[in-house]
Parts: sequence; structure tokens; C-alpha cells
Amino acid sequence: MSGKGKSAIWGGRFQSGPADVMEAINASIDFDRRLYAQDIAGSRAHCAMLMDKGIISPKDGNAILAGLGQIHAEIEGGTFRFKRALEDIHMNVEARLSRLVGPAAGRLHTGRSRNDQVATDLRMWVREALDSLDLRLARLQAALIDHAERHVATVMPGFTHSQAAQPVTLGHHLLAYVEMFGRDRGRVADCRRRANECPLGAVALAGTAFPIDRRATASALGFDRPSANSIDAVSDRDFVLEFLSVGAILAVHLSRLAEEIVLWCADGFRFVRLSDAFSTGSSIMPQKRNPDAAELVRAKAGRIIGALTGLLVVLKALPLAYGKDLQEDKEPAFDAADSLALSLDAMSGMVEDAAFDAEAMRAAAAKGYATATDLADWLVRNLNMPFRKAHEATGRLVRRAERRGCALDELSLAEMRTIVPGIDDGVFAVLSVENSVKSRTSFGGTAPANVRRAVQAARKRFLGT
Repeated sequence: MSGKGKSAIWGGRFQSGPADVMEAINASIDFDRRLYAQDIAGSRAHCAMLMDKGIISPKDGNAILAGLGQIHAEIEGGTFRFKRALEDIHMNVEARLSRLVGPAAGRLHTGRSRNDQVATDLRMWVREALDSLDLRLARLQAALIDHAERHVATVMPGFTHSQAAQPVTLGHHLLAYVEMFGRDRGRVADCRRRANECPLGAVALAGTAFPIDRRATASALGFDRPSANSIDAVSDRDFVLEFLSVGAILAVHLSRLAEEIVLWCADGFRFVRLSDAFSTGSSIMPQKRNPDAAELVRAKAGRIIGALTGLLVVLKALPLAYGKDLQEDKEPAFDAADSLALSLDAMSGMVEDAAFDAEAMRAAAAKGYATATDLADWLVRNLNMPFRKAHEATGRLVRRAERRGCALDELSLAEMRTIVPGIDDGVFAVLSVENSVKSRTSFGGTAPANVRRAVQAARKRFLGT
């Protein structure tokens, strides 16, 4: 089935319009309309440059600028009519501009193409999305640091292989996530720096014969520099891939924290209680308090990783320069950005409202012979044992305690001496979980004094306070 007529935008070469299905697959206005602010900003900068270089007259340029201002107001006010037949945000804006200012609107596209236009718009949008991520990450770090400060000495079990390993403090554990999200912020900054090159003026792929000033438009739009190669400028989507890569790693980090929250809310732990604002109930079981917000954050990681994978496949065998395949870059970027923003907001809210149960954590830390390493270290320090021999002797003491169903510090000194003859009652000082964490004073260790200093350092390093 053929379309209703040839396009007013590119129809000079064609005698009839596209088939309905061609219009449906070709149009991107349903999703790229969210680039309107960036598109209009780019057009304003391009128009100003064209006037400054004498490529268009001040009369036409000022009319274009006034028309662009009206279009922006119409879109912001919800009165702008987007038309699918016009394909994308660029043509929708241009068509409306033609109706507002007449033939002068046609001069705006001098020295540019939709290829460099969309690349510029999307870079600006990604740049703003990265700035938003950084602000949200800072909020989450602040919430974690606040709890870490309150819990510098709250003892909890540290885990390896999902089994209790050694006692740590809750503050130390939470600061691990602060470091993790700090690396995410570093990747955000790196991605933004590399993305901040302006394609505008690369035109379709080869540049232009008009005496344009690409440095002026790049500066006006807040870019560090114009992109150096016109072919690369229109075909590069590394900045979207990197944005999605940053997002995928961040989503994995959020998922790890979400998983711990889900576990810590469960009956086997009861380390934390989420507020009603971030819990849901059951339609059939009245007693249930479900950590659904954390579960949904955990699930969003799959969606965000999928966005990255999808775009990698789109780009995998795409030759230079521009191909319409690149239209598929926006939906995954938009969806990932929305999912990341929602996940970060939900996680920050959960952490800010979380109530940690210090008693439950302390009780769990005392289980599983978590101070066995402290015992082995004591044997090395006080009896001058090689660590491997101390490790073997401690393992035998743990086995003895397991058979008796008691803790290590409940073994009598006489029993201990049947395995380690030289042991004395000084060993009992290292077998409490509190003494265990206090002893971990090496740089980056879990000793409360360390954690207190680490909290202040984290505030300064990540929050500037």
C-alpha cells in the first residue's frame, strides 16, 4: 500500500510517497521527540553562527530564532502537534518553523544535515543524562555515609561464599558500596569528557563548502571542541555505548546492594527493616512485608544490560558513515536512563529510611566461628607458630567446638591445650567479635577507628564536605 504523497522534506527525488509500513518503520518521532530541547538549542546555535558568518541575513536569522523560541514554548506548553509523517523531531520542528516564518526557515539547514544534527542532539542529551546520574549517585553515597557514621562500631558478620567469615562493622560494609558508587561516578565523568565533542557542521559525512565556524557552535552548546573528523562525527555512537556501559556496571552495583537488602530483610537475617514507604504487602498473606522496591531495582539490571547488548549488536557490522540503523540508538539509551534514574531514586529512598538492627547483627556475627582467624593470628604472634601450622591447629579447635556444640571462647583452656600445649588464657581476649573488629587496624580495615576516619574521608572525597 502506497503512502499519501511524497515528502515535502526530501521528496524532490521521488514521485510518490512511502508505503504505510515504510512510514511506520522509518518514523522515530514517537521516541525522539524527547530531544526537542537539544534540537532547538542546536538550531539556535547554528543559526547564530550562520548570521555571524554572513551565510544568512540578520533578518532571516532573527526570524528563525524567534520562531524557534515559539516552537520551544509550544512544546513545553503541550500545544505542539507532532506528526508521524514528518519522521522525526528535526523535521517536525523544521516544518513548524516553515509555517511560522515562511521561506526563511529553509535557510536554517544550510551547512548541516540531519546526520550531524541528530548526533549533536543525542550527545547533548547523553551529557545531561550523565549529569543527572552523578547527582543521584551523590545522594545515594550521602545516605550510605550517614548510616556508616552512625554504625562505625556496629558489629555484623562479614561474608565470603555467602557464609559468615569474619566480623566486620556495618559502617565498614556500607562504605564498600560508597567506594563502588564512587567508581561509577568516575566512569560517569570519564564518559562525559569523551562525549563532549560537537558533531555539528560535519553535515552528512564530508563537511561543507560554506565558511561555517564549528568552534563557535561547539562553544555555544557547551562542548569542549568540535569533533575532528566529519565521517567519525556522524557515525560515532561510542558515547552512547559508553553511557550504556557505565549504566550497566552501575546497575550491577545497585543490584548487588538490592540483593543484600532483600536478604537482610528476610527472617534468617532481620538485619534491616524498610519503611512502609518502600515495602509492599501480600494480596493473600496479611503478615507479609515485601522488599519489592529492592527486588525491582535488582530486576532493572537485566533491562539495562540488555540495552547495552542490543546496541552493541546494532553497531557490530555497520560500515562508515551513517546508516539508518543508528536510529536504533535512542530507545535503549532513553530506556536505560529512565531505569537508572528510577533505580537510584528508589535505592536512595530505601537506604535513607532503613532501620538497622544492631542486636540481630551482633548475634549473627558471633555465630559460625567468625573469630577463628583471630585465634590463628594470636598463635602466630604469641607462640611464634608459622601461619600454616596455626591455621591447622585452629581448624582442629573449631572441630572440637563443633562437636561440643559451643563457641570457641566456651572451650576450656585445658581442652585447648590438648591441641595447642603452649596456649594461655590471653587467647580469650581475641575471641570476642568486638575485639576482633578493633584489631583490624590495617589501612582499609574494619576497626571502628578506621571506619570513623574513612567516613570523614569519604565525605570530603565524594561529597565535598
